[in-house]
Amino acid sequence: MSTPQTEPAGTGPLREALRALLPRTREELQLDLSDSVDRSAVTLLRHATDLFFRGRASECLQASEAVRDYSWEKLNTGTWRDVDKDWRRVYAFGCLLNTLCLCEASGDAATVAVALKVCDMGLLMGAAIFGDVLTKVAAVLQKHLPCGKRPRPGLTQEQPSAKKARSACAPTPDLRLESAVPRLRCPSLQHFREHHLAPEKPVVLEGVADHWPCMRKWSVEYIQDVAGCRTVPVEVGSRYTDDKWSQRLMTVGEFISTYVLGEPTEIGYLAQHQLFDQIPELKQDIGVPDYCCLGDGDDEDITINGWFGPPGTVSPLHQDPQQNFLVQVMGRKYVRLYSPQESEALYPHRTHLLHNTSQVDVENPDLEQFPRFAEAPFLSCVLCPGDILFIPAKCWHYVRALDLSFSVSFWWS
Repeated sequence: MSTPQTEPAGTGPLREALRALLPRTREELQLDLSDSVDRSAVTLLRHATDLFFRGRASECLQASEAVRDYSWEKLNTGTWRDVDKDWRRVYAFGCLLNTLCLCEASGDAATVAVALKVCDMGLLMGAAIFGDVLTKVAAVLQKHLPCGKRPRPGLTQEQPSAKKARSACAPTPDLRLESAVPRLRCPSLQHFREHHLAPEKPVVLEGVADHWPCMRKWSVEYIQDVAGCRTVPVEVGSRYTDDKWSQRLMTVGEFISTYVLGEPTEIGYLAQHQLFDQIPELKQDIGVPDYCCLGDGDDEDITINGWFGPPGTVSPLHQDPQQNFLVQVMGRKYVRLYSPQESEALYPHRTHLLHNTSQVDVENPDLEQFPRFAEAPFLSCVLCPGDILFIPAKCWHYVRALDLSFSVSFWWS
């Protein structure tokens, strides 16, 4: 019987903190993969793991890079929904080994920043492995890498660009000309279920989220401090239906300096991203609306997304298959809501990819091309910090940020 090989001895607080997150033996640090993963990939992964436990970090670094490159090709072949989850796990494992090996040789800030980016790529593109170890590794790396500094107590002077970012705003529609979404203050679960959830009627809930820590803590500086060094996908372009729309990977700090505090020629939007799974420290600042308990699933079944961007970001008129609570934390957003019964008058795209999205530019419609749109009744509102908008499943909704804005959405069944 072979004796299990233990992890290599190491020194330094960073390496020790990272190794404390791992199984103690090579045999425990293995994935149980299906036959969908090529035998050659499995062999390469085992070879990289063996090199790590034998203390051959430089060789393991090369082998783990090969694992990442090999699995990356699989992740980018065909549509995302058709990618086998085991290939995502292989990619995550390659990122894990790569991150560990980078930190073996050096713990300087530049190396740790590279390692954290690799770790974030594993979180963004991979799947959870070994008890979601990449989230824990990222937290350790972040402690060894100052993302930014909070303003010192008593320091009130702001940089001119930050002042400009917070004071800028987009045009606000005259809501006196529109039918308003009704508002309720802390309704009971029974009242919400009977008058809004069951009949699928939108409502703005007030006072429900006022006590959440994010309502008093979040600012551009705070987000920069907590998440500035983390890599995220950013939408570039006025809206996802435009031909020039694209996505780019960058750190939150780069996003803030370019698209929030800077004067870019195009709009950047950190949109529909599960930021709170990636950065648990931010998740500690939010709650889950109690009304989600009226759904069929558990809290683990709720998808929580972050939406952070400058004034003028737009989510085109579209519908989603799940119930949605849209919580406004920073700034204001203008929202229009159309009943699913009005779908024909909203002219959905004919392509399968955009079948849930309207062709109409809501605030500047081409009524010659889309004549029935003018007849479609709608409700509207401006969400302010602390407001929660209930958007029933399949209810069409259009959203435009009036200020620098941060929203959190909860999709639930």
